[in-house]
Amino acid sequence: MAGGGRARPNILVTGTPGTGKTTTCSLLADATGVCHINVGDLVREKGLHDGWDEEFECHIINEDLVCDELEDKMEDGGNIVDYHGCDFFPERWFDCVVVLQTDNSILHDRLSSRGYMGPKLINNIECEIFQVLLEEAKASYPEDIVIALQSDTVEDISRNVTKLTEWFNNWRPRRSS
Repeated sequence: MAGGGRARPNILVTGTPGTGKTTTCSLLADATGVCHINVGDLVREKGLHDGWDEEFECHIINEDLVCDELEDKMEDGGNIVDYHGCDFFPERWFDCVVVLQTDNSILHDRLSSRGYMGPKLINNIECEIFQVLLEEAKASYPEDIVIALQSDTVEDISRNVTKLTEWFNNWRPRRSS
């Protein structure tokens, strides 16, 4: 059961690239004093991938290696995991799954300014339009721990961090029956 043996919760923040995951996670980690784990950085730093995808200009993540790397840390609790996918993480790891969402025109501008173009840009915009990551989260975790939050503006991010900090501070481990 999620949270059964942890003193502090684990939170997964997911969403299409450009929705503000890393900014939100960094601010939330500062506010709560927990560890921010950026999975993309971890994959690059520890070589937890199976090579490079030329079309999408990114590493091909080895999900098993990532899970093996994080297992002990996640059991201890007190982590905010930042990644654009969520369906390969064990359900038991998370007490809250946050899906950040951004208006398509804002997202397009953010991704274009990062140099996204062609199939990489189109694929990410389509993922947001069709709410692929929200559906993935709802299919992978209990619906009562999945929260969708709008992340269009600095004010949205601030409001989201405040809301999640409050949730974190009020969290209590679930008791096994």
